[in-house]
Amino acid sequence: MKTKKIAVLAVFTAIALTIFVIEAQLPPLVPIPGVKLGLANVITLFVLVTLGRRDALIVTALRVILGSIFAGSVTSFMYSAAGALVCFICMSAAAYILKNSMVWFISVLGAAGHNIGQITVAVILTRTVQVVWYLPVLMISAVITGVFTGLVTQAVLKRGIIRKMIQEFD
Repeated sequence: MKTKKIAVLAVFTAIALTIFVIEAQLPPLVPIPGVKLGLANVITLFVLVTLGRRDALIVTALRVILGSIFAGSVTSFMYSAAGALVCFICMSAAAYILKNSMVWFISVLGAAGHNIGQITVAVILTRTVQVVWYLPVLMISAVITGVFTGLVTQAVLKRGIIRKMIQEFD
């Protein structure tokens, strides 16, 4: 991998990690456990659409690992990693099928996938399937937060601000 590419991915990882850590410190938006905007996903989605799946996976993996070190625990790492992996798979498949159009919809699918990944870990850790009953609530929040982060990503893509930064590395 070229040095310039590593630098660009490091910048995106740092931005995503900063957003993740700040968001983790904010009080919950709603009194429903586990519901948050997931603003770091704006960076993941941006990298997915502009640089590709491999680079988005690298940024996501580094954000999850470093985020767990700075603001989490082993248990939070398991939830975050499972959620991020399923989210990434859903967004990658959707971006491939939709040819990177309808970014807001790709984001909704990613948010839904994230919740499915986390509920799967909850079922494994609690050894009960009863936590699946919480999934409908999380899916409603996934639609709302996914649309929001998707629209933010579309706005960033439209403005071309970050794209200019990437071109400066070339």
